[in-house]
Amino acid sequence: MFVLPKKNELGFFEIRLESIGGLGANLAGKMLAEAGVLGLGLNGSNFSSYGSEKKGSPVKSFIRFCDTEVEIRDHSPIEQPHVIGVFHEALYKTVNVVSGLKADGIVLVNTTRDFDEVKKDLQLEYGTLAIVDALTIAVEENTKVNTAMLGALYRICDFLDPESMRNVIRKTFEKKYPHLVEPNICTFDRGYTEVEFKTYEIPVTAEDKGFSRPLPQLGYLTQEIGGVITTQANSILKDLSGSRQGFLPQFNMVKCIHCAACDNVCPDNCFVWEEGQDKRGRKQVILQGIDYQYCKGCLKCVEACPTDALGDLREMIGYAETNRVKQNFPYVAGRMA
Repeated sequence: MFVLPKKNELGFFEIRLESIGGLGANLAGKMLAEAGVLGLGLNGSNFSSYGSEKKGSPVKSFIRFCDTEVEIRDHSPIEQPHVIGVFHEALYKTVNVVSGLKADGIVLVNTTRDFDEVKKDLQLEYGTLAIVDALTIAVEENTKVNTAMLGALYRICDFLDPESMRNVIRKTFEKKYPHLVEPNICTFDRGYTEVEFKTYEIPVTAEDKGFSRPLPQLGYLTQEIGGVITTQANSILKDLSGSRQGFLPQFNMVKCIHCAACDNVCPDNCFVWEEGQDKRGRKQVILQGIDYQYCKGCLKCVEACPTDALGDLREMIGYAETNRVKQNFPYVAGRMA
């Protein structure tokens, strides 16, 4: 009879997925739980936590496994997971993604950066860090990030049988999207083989801090006037960086003909314009650049651009902040505010 390698005091092996809407963490949690139950005969459960169902909103997916003789009667969010999967690095800004991670736990991050950089951003003191470039895998295989992350999670949870997940992938896609079966299996296999690990040992002098439940950032005494919610996509800060799924438009002013085709399709008024003159001295509104704070990376502008002035760029940490051109009111993207 199979026995789980790690369990908490209630007999559960727990996994928490940290993501944003649109990357498929909810489906990944369902598939992971299903594969563990059907493939190994474990007892398992899965549910997700999210706010508005839109791209860019923080999403958590929870997976519990336990031995067959243990009943799952705990349906609360997972606060002290054995494994954490982080689907999007923009979550670092507003969510403590490694909250409650055990000292011997593993955190998996979708990233192109090296271990030490990610460790610093996560404020991870010790434990095992796993990294995989799930976005590049998904782009090359024409699939989604979640399947590559599932492959890496299966490598981490080595008690799970990879073939059971391949069967779940077939079952999930073969009826409605049969053409996606093989690409997703390939994506899963690449996530499994391409994930890398590095362990940061617990210092001898380190004290056991124990678990402390994170408190809300704002309470009734510290809440903003009017109850303003200062997170992504709100009407005050309107920071849409969390909505970007790995790509953003790159602007080349030399090739721009200022035709405003990009501005006509942009849903968030990201383009910054100023009055100027053309080569003959005539008045013209000239595109200055992109306010990336308002950009959610839909890339509609790249499709609409008749020249090579706009292209898609793999997002790098700090690029948007460095190359942002702030809105210059009263003009907003070529139109009067």
